[in-house]
Order: sequence, then structure tokens, then C-alpha cells
Amino acid sequence: MLTFEHQFATLPEPLWAACQPTPVAQPTLIAFNEPLAVALGMQTRPDDATLAQWFSGNRLPPGAEPRALGYAGHQFGNFVPQLGDGRALLLGEVVDQQGQRQDVQLKGSGRTPFSRGGDGRSPLGPVLREYLVSEFMAAVGVPTTRALAAVTTGERVVRQMAEPGAILTRVARSHIRVGTFQFAAVRRDEAVLKALADHVIARHYPETANADDPYLALLEAVTARQAALVARWMSLGFIHGVMNTDNCSIAGDTIDYGPCAFMEQFDPQKVYSSIDQGRRYAFNNQPGIAQWNLARFAETLLPLMWEEGEAVVEQATEVLRGFTARFGAEQRRLHADKLGLAPESDRAVALMEALETQMHQGRMDMTATFDALTHYAKTLGAQALSTGIPAHSQKEALLALTTQPDGFAAWLADWENAQQASQQSERLEAMRRANPVVIPRNHRIQAVIDAATEGDFEPFHTLLAAVTQPFDESEAARQLAAPATASEQVLRTFCGT
Repeated sequence: MLTFEHQFATLPEPLWAACQPTPVAQPTLIAFNEPLAVALGMQTRPDDATLAQWFSGNRLPPGAEPRALGYAGHQFGNFVPQLGDGRALLLGEVVDQQGQRQDVQLKGSGRTPFSRGGDGRSPLGPVLREYLVSEFMAAVGVPTTRALAAVTTGERVVRQMAEPGAILTRVARSHIRVGTFQFAAVRRDEAVLKALADHVIARHYPETANADDPYLALLEAVTARQAALVARWMSLGFIHGVMNTDNCSIAGDTIDYGPCAFMEQFDPQKVYSSIDQGRRYAFNNQPGIAQWNLARFAETLLPLMWEEGEAVVEQATEVLRGFTARFGAEQRRLHADKLGLAPESDRAVALMEALETQMHQGRMDMTATFDALTHYAKTLGAQALSTGIPAHSQKEALLALTTQPDGFAAWLADWENAQQASQQSERLEAMRRANPVVIPRNHRIQAVIDAATEGDFEPFHTLLAAVTQPFDESEAARQLAAPATASEQVLRTFCGT
């Protein structure tokens, strides 16, 4: 059993609405994340039939009190004063074995008071995509929501066509977003806004409570987490695809995966999302968009901050300016790890910029490039230790990844010169941890969805096992790691709402 608590429900009711899930015809369990369930305090695993009932909403887990959460948001730059959970319900919170409070939410469980004309349901495809990608992110250490369970509903959901329906059970440090603060602020009720901010401070940033200005300190803490998060996304080639303010987690987690994708051929302006026609959320735009979202968060906090007038605006602006330095510092650290250089190396930034140019011009797959570079670094280290392992074949494998081998060979020479003989094994370990072998590639996810639509979930479980062991260098893992061929490429992803 999970032991539910309901702290969010102590906040003023405009921030939430009590609502029951809509029963489904025939829930069937697809997947249940047992290690996560144990971490959440579930000591005995119920049978599949019980789990299917609980995580479809047909029969609520003991102690659950479902509520839809309200929030607003800037969607592609346009403000919408009321959005909210139109197809999701917070069952409650549990305190995990680490003492961390976690939300448990059903996603796709039917209409709520915040639904805007939709059916409140989710097709199978987006559920499988979010399960796979969020669990991969957790495996590589990126702050993220988690997938606890997925069930099919036995019903069809009509979007562009009729598709099987499904429900995801999502776990998060909280589901509070920048849009939640916008939802409170637009009502011009300072008591509601203050209650929300105080709740966030107590739950996520208790160290800010004793600051001279707790709300300014809150802005600074959220800014720091967002800067680190986006740097980690970009180190993996991750493109969120829909970085609206309602998809920007106050806890600093990746949330609402929607049309997300991992970049294959490196392109700083790459977009996969079918709804991002203006490339607002392209790969290289993500830091700037995160900073823009944080500016919207700052606007909501101004009435609570202790200074007034121009002074408080300048204080908040100074915090927002600090995003660039925080992002840059985390990115430099990640660049050094990905290149196998010492953290204090002064060459990591220039080498990474030059490598990105080579990857773009040479149409190189980002993940495959860093994986092959990691292997090459290992052979160089082995030769330095006089073990006689040849590096030549690994260098040839690297050069085979580019359409412009001469330029890339020159870059490799510069990179080799930057390698240091000391602490070789330590750097190689950091390099491997920074460069996964397997990622949830678009074409692999699409193949999983296609099979599952026909009732075959074996490919899903196979890919899930691989992406949750992303540094596995076995032959089986490398088969799933292979980039898409020209005929396999998936160039557009969809929200699935």
C-alpha cells in the first residue's frame, strides 16, 4: 500500500478542484515500476488486476483523494489565464524512503473541471513515450518526473484517428509549475499567491525561508535549478519541444514530455515538435526560453517581495541575469565530462564549440559521436599504460561517422593534445557516465508504439530495459543504440493531448 497525504489540498481551493476519475471499460496493466514503488514505501506488490484497477482510476488506492490542479500559462508566448489539469488527477502525496514528498498522479483519467472541450483521455502512444523517456532521464541522472505504472483502458481515443487509450501514473516532486503561480497571480488575490509561495518554500526550498527576502531567495533557487536542468538536457541532445510556462516545473524537474525528442544528426536549430512551427523551442533556444519563463515567474513574485517599485524590479532582474552564468558553469562542467577532460580544463569550451561545428557540418549523430569518442579515449588511455590495445580502429570508427573526415581529424588531433596523462581512469569513468550508449531514439519509440497498437508490448519492455541501463555496452544494447537509417527516421513528434 501507498500511504497518501494531502498537503497541497490545504492550499486555497482556486488552486485545485476535487474530481473523480472516469471509469474505463477494461483496464489492463502494461507496466509497473516495482523499484520506484518500493522507494515510495510500497512493501507488498498487489496483483496485476488490482494494480490495473488502481492505476486506471476504476477503484482508487486506499487513502487517495483525487484533485485536478489549476494553472495558467504562456503557450508559445501567448498567455492563457486558465489551463489546469484537463486530463490528470493528483491522487495525493507520499513520503518516500528518503523522506522526500512525492506526488502520485493519474494522467489520462478523464475530464475534470479544467477540461477545455477534450475527452480527458490519452492515447497509448504518448503514455509509452513518456514512460520510456522519463525513466531514461532518471537513469542518466537528469531531474525528472517518473513513471510508476501504465495501463490500457480497453477503449479507443480519437485524435487524428481512433487509437487505443491508456493511462500513465506519474510521480513528481510536485506538479507545481510557473503556470501555477501565474494562475494565482492573475486572480489578484495576494493571500492565495502567498500561500502557494510559502508551500513551495517549505516543500522544495526550505533553505530560503530564513533569507532576508524569502521570495527573492525562492526566485534565485528556482533559477539555479532550471539553469542546471536545461544544461543537462542539452548535453544529451534533448529537445523538450513545448517549453510553455505551464510545462516549467518549480521543483526543477523535466515535466510534460509531449512532443519531446533526442537529436540525432546535430543541428543547433533542430525542431521535432509538429506544433512548433516558428522554431520557438529549437534545441539552441532552450536556455533563452527557460530564462524567459523564469522572468514570468519573477513577475508573479514581485507583490510578495520586500522591496518596492523600481528597487524590487532591479533585484529580480539581477537574479534573472544570473541564469546565464549558472547555465554556463553547469554546461562547462558537462562539456569537460563529455570530452574526458579535467573539470578545471580551460580547453573544454572551445573544443566543444569546435566539435559541435564538426558534427553539424559533417552530419554526425550526436549520441553515436560521443559514444565512439569515449571508446577512443579508452584506447588512448590503454596505450598510455602500455597495454598494447590499438587505437587505430577506434579512430577509423570515429572518422566514419562524418561526411567531412579531414576537418574532424584535425579536431581529434586538438582533442588528443588536451588529454592529460594523470587521473586517466577517473576521467574515463566520468566520460562514460556523461555519454550514454543507448537513448530512446525516435524511430525506436515509434516502433514500440506501432507494435503496442497491435497488442504486442514485448518491444516496449525490451526498449525499457535498454534505456534504463543506458551505459550498457553489450552487443544487444548496441543494436538498440544504432541511429535510424534514412527510411527509419522520424522527423515529427506530436503532443498527444
